Amino acid sequence: MMLTSRKTRKTRTASRRAFAGAALLTALAVAQVPAVAATASGPAPAPAPAQHPGAGAADRIPAPTGKEPVGTKTLHLTDTSRPDPWKPAAGKRELMVTLWYPARHQGDRNAPYMSKQLSKAWLGQEQLGGVRTNATAGARPAPKARPLVVLSPGFGMSRASLTGLGEDLASRGYAVAALDHTYEAPVEFPGGRIEACEICKTPDFPAVVANRSKDIRFLLDQLTGPRGPLAVDARRIAVAGHSIGGASAVRALHDDPRVDAAVNLDGNFPPEFAGKVNKPVLLMGAQRAEVNDPGSEQDPRTNWDRTWKQLTGWKRWLDVPKGGHMTFTDAPWLVDRFGLPEGTPPDAVKRGYGTLHGPRSTALTRAYVGAFLDRHLRGTPSPLLDRPSPAYPEVTLLKK
Repeated sequence: MMLTSRKTRKTRTASRRAFAGAALLTALAVAQVPAVAATASGPAPAPAPAQHPGAGAADRIPAPTGKEPVGTKTLHLTDTSRPDPWKPAAGKRELMVTLWYPARHQGDRNAPYMSKQLSKAWLGQEQLGGVRTNATAGARPAPKARPLVVLSPGFGMSRASLTGLGEDLASRGYAVAALDHTYEAPVEFPGGRIEACEICKTPDFPAVVANRSKDIRFLLDQLTGPRGPLAVDARRIAVAGHSIGGASAVRALHDDPRVDAAVNLDGNFPPEFAGKVNKPVLLMGAQRAEVNDPGSEQDPRTNWDRTWKQLTGWKRWLDVPKGGHMTFTDAPWLVDRFGLPEGTPPDAVKRGYGTLHGPRSTALTRAYVGAFLDRHLRGTPSPLLDRPSPAYPEVTLLKK
């Protein structure tokens, strides 16, 4: 593992308590399994000026592109079959889940992005408590079973960081479940109880990937069972994730025969992956076209080159050369809205965000993930996955 100076450790600790701190911490964790993109060419974008959220469209996550109204619910689940691996004294494994789904009607009770309390615990500020989503809290689901997509966030990241993608997929007719992996980031439970990250100081990333696969399998048991909260089509299931959540998505595809396809959004794989995967996989990363750290398995290009050979089914490798590690989450939009913390190192901006701002990051992530899922869960092909698109010149097709 790469050694860091005392000054660097203090800088990382401080940034954890600033807006986008968790995102930047993930992007800077060069010794960890989550992907860290190489420095983008060209100047980094200037941080947006800090703003104070008010009431209005400016404080709402970008609107979904689909035609269906979106509802949302929150689940508190307990896996009574296993103790929590990161905090055994806590008892059985507890998980929090956000559901997004096609709703019968669009209401006027748009759910908050997160509570002020969780925003404070995650970022050191309450700003995100003023952001609204596009989903109606507690709306009745539209009839008929839908294909299911499970979302897994990056290490240290809240499941809320994938809200823009989750809402968009629901508006296109998917049932979506975003899962928090407890003790890997601050997680809020009913009643306002917040559990902190227990393993952030000494994470074992191969163990994290293996355990996340178990979390996902348990969630699938709950969602596909006879008492599930939504009508889902258990014959059409995909898992998608960001950073280590992406590696975990492919691990779940390997481990669980119910999972039909997986999306890895810029996540490095553990040194010894689970084995060959003969199912559809989309790898979508940033700044992965060149080897920047020769001989290192944590080099973004080298890491995916090694695992590419184990993916023996349908596969694509897409790259966003001007993007960054956080391009595929809500972070670029949030940074556009609120600004980066004062004193953010330029290299952190380059690695984390590249030179793309929120609207393009959101649009291309939604378009390519949606095209992949449409193809493999609905049988609807898309040229986006087969050749370069003039609509998205930022995206390069590296391998297929």
